[in-house]
Amino acid sequence: MISTSDLEQLAEIELQKDEEEQGNSPAYPVAPSSGNACEDKSHPYYDVARHGILQVTGDDKYGRKLIIFSSCCMPPSHQLNHHRLLEYLKYTLDQYVESDYTVVYFHYGLRSINKPSLRWLRDAYREFDRKYKKNLKTLYVVHPTNFIKVIWNIFKPVISHKFGKKLTYVNYLAELREHLNYDQLIIPPAVLRHDEELRAAQKGGPPPPAKVPPPRPPLPTQQFGVSLQYIREKNNNTLIPPVMFQTVSYLKLKGLKTEGIFRRSARVQLIKDIQKLYNQGKPVIFDQYSDVHVPAVILKTFLRELPEPVLTFTVYNQIQELTKVESSLRVSRCKRIMESLPEHNFIVVKYLVCFLHMVSQESISNKMSSSNLACVFGVNLAWPPQGTVSLSAISPLNMFTELLIEHYHTIFSSRCPPQQVLP
Repeated sequence: MISTSDLEQLAEIELQKDEEEQGNSPAYPVAPSSGNACEDKSHPYYDVARHGILQVTGDDKYGRKLIIFSSCCMPPSHQLNHHRLLEYLKYTLDQYVESDYTVVYFHYGLRSINKPSLRWLRDAYREFDRKYKKNLKTLYVVHPTNFIKVIWNIFKPVISHKFGKKLTYVNYLAELREHLNYDQLIIPPAVLRHDEELRAAQKGGPPPPAKVPPPRPPLPTQQFGVSLQYIREKNNNTLIPPVMFQTVSYLKLKGLKTEGIFRRSARVQLIKDIQKLYNQGKPVIFDQYSDVHVPAVILKTFLRELPEPVLTFTVYNQIQELTKVESSLRVSRCKRIMESLPEHNFIVVKYLVCFLHMVSQESISNKMSSSNLACVFGVNLAWPPQGTVSLSAISPLNMFTELLIEHYHTIFSSRCPPQQVLP
């Protein structure tokens, strides 16, 4: 039986092999583009966050918060306090661990010069107690090497079988498309280049283009992945999309007091099957699934798959500026932003936020305050026209959403379109 010290030595050898194979790559990790790194110098962990090692990019296809760790963004060890890195990881995860979440770990770029010690890894595993592990649904390790497998063997005695089942190795980026909103991922350029090199080596030639199915025209009954305008035109000019109306109606009746509503995921295949029913114009009866979290996930999925967010691209930059507005003026700024929306979007958002306000009013039972709801819905209501929501952009999105829910009556009461519908 191989001893732990022998395994540690083997891990070092494997890491050196990785470095030799990556010989043409920069000796030092490449810093992320400024758009993906934290530029807020008041951030409590700015010294770590500024490197862009950690990103939160909204949700995966199943409604779980998506957190990305990029090894290639880690600077040399003498430039990064690894104890602070661990604190920063916990600080970030603390905002999301009450809900189901997914982690993507980009291994490429980890070298002797920037890797944490094995002792740090052990401490990190112990620090991340059941609170962090319970709602982690999948850990995707992208571009694994023998080093990863040796490390796994070192930690195997202390890693629970249940946690081990959450680990998924991903050899090529294209494999993530099945599970994640790939185009919304924040992938460092160095990782993209490495993936191309791996695919080229596999084929013995230039890398083939990633397989992306050609776009197909939507069905007349399509509900997911089409615009609000398209749904309205195909549903007798109905202003509230059927998916939203039916999920909200069901949840209002049977889910308002459910603890953790909107924080739990549902079986992946079940969500796909229900989406298919909706897209084919077939009836969906939520009672038959005996799980109130199913319609909650369907509602989040519907919002997330809109081609343009329900709040429109136009107001995204205004929302990002909210943190610069004096606290006492933020509600009136939110009101002004909402009143600038096209009427149809305003009606849909008002309907949704009215319902979320109802949910927040039952927070003693469901534990979903306006702040908790904002953490779930913020990234599903607005995102930039290009790229993805960066970690630094999430705070103003959540603040804006929380104010909408908390001050629903103040923000929405002055605009009452004749066609408005409320839950």
